[in-house]
Amino acid sequence: MDMKNNNQINVPQAREAMDKFKMQAAQEVGVNLTNGYNGHLTSREAGSVGGQMVKKMIEAYEQGLQ
Repeated sequence: MDMKNNNQINVPQAREAMDKFKMQAAQEVGVNLTNGYNGHLTSREAGSVGGQMVKKMIEAYEQGLQ
């Protein structure tokens, strides 16, 4: 099975910032992420990282509205 990453970032220069953001979110929810493929994560762990990222993005957006 080919585990090709199909995620696209519209601004290639943002890749490093997004990776840093993902690692920070993982640390906040107690998930041990490594650089590269993280196939050892459970769906729950991966979802908690993604959920934390969305939560932080919504908070930042709401702060921008004030």
